[in-house]
Amino acid sequence: MSIQTVGIIGAGTMGNGIAQACAVSGLNVVMVDISDAAVQRGLATVAGSLDRLIKKEKISATDKDAALARIQGSTSYDELKKAQIVIEAATENHELKVKILKQVDALLAPEVILASNTSSISITQLGAVTSRADRFIGMHFFNPVPMMALVEIIRGLQTSDATHDAVKALAQALGKSPITVKNAPGFVVNRILVPMINEAFFVLSEGLATAEDIDAGMKLGCNQPIGPLALADMIGLDVCLAVMQVYLDEYGDSKYRPCPLLKEMVAAGRLGRKTGHGVYSY
Repeated sequence: MSIQTVGIIGAGTMGNGIAQACAVSGLNVVMVDISDAAVQRGLATVAGSLDRLIKKEKISATDKDAALARIQGSTSYDELKKAQIVIEAATENHELKVKILKQVDALLAPEVILASNTSSISITQLGAVTSRADRFIGMHFFNPVPMMALVEIIRGLQTSDATHDAVKALAQALGKSPITVKNAPGFVVNRILVPMINEAFFVLSEGLATAEDIDAGMKLGCNQPIGPLALADMIGLDVCLAVMQVYLDEYGDSKYRPCPLLKEMVAAGRLGRKTGHGVYSY
């Protein structure tokens, strides 16, 4: 299958990042969200990101204009019909994703691939609510999408070889380095990463070290570019908590118990960078 137009559901952080990566690579994009305001915010974010690349002399002003011209913003799912693949990048909520996937599945031609950018939800389960389980796959990008090379390609039980190969080729066409993983809660990277972040919250809550020293220790001792607590603020503490809860529910293993401090901070609305206050203040 030749993919020339990519549909994206969600104009938030992940959705607009995927849109930028696709448009810069020469693909046409249809980016859909529930309101025009959300769509416009997504487009403005892409424009700002491209402006920063211009300042770094990574792209030219002409490149920016061409990329933006390839992105069509819309509030109508009907516009997704022109795409050869549709990537769902909505909030990490199982019920919401199922609702969206059912709606979009009913609109798309049978040969269109449907993918989810989920970071923890079962691809097998999500694919099962559609009429195209063999053409359903996980395509998990990492934040910030324009900068991060990794894409996890997650095969559900029903995903066909042809679907996997087409999506792997798409990731490579975007300049990404895909890895293929089996369906399991958290897949590979987040299965390792988020419990590490959760453990950092336990260390913080026990008063073993300050947040700054915990992060400095992991950066200097494990060669991590950013400490786990600062990374939690970037990801969103609510997202970290939701992922840990998925692991606890799915595996039933107490080692995935969310740290009470993490739960308390989410309850207080201290979600990280997006609210101006998490472990750190912004």
